[in-house]
Amino acid sequence: METRIALVGIIVENLEKVEEVNHILHEYGKFIVGRMGLPIREHGVNIISIVVEADSNTINSLSGKLGMLEGISAKTVYSKAGTN
Repeated sequence: METRIALVGIIVENLEKVEEVNHILHEYGKFIVGRMGLPIREHGVNIISIVVEADSNTINSLSGKLGMLEGISAKTVYSKAGTN
């Protein structure tokens, strides 16, 4: 199956959901190439960037699970290059 590289941008506005976000990210840990998190304390928001390499279904599943959490937004940007 063809794998793709993607960036998943996550905005955490409900800090009570951080544990659930981390649980989902742990579940998909074998696909995560890199992770960067930035707390924006003055606004009570956390921004997380995740680089993943996986098939499209896996990436969509990760983003979808995150986006279903209350107060969590997740958007995915795909690289145009496949990696096989």
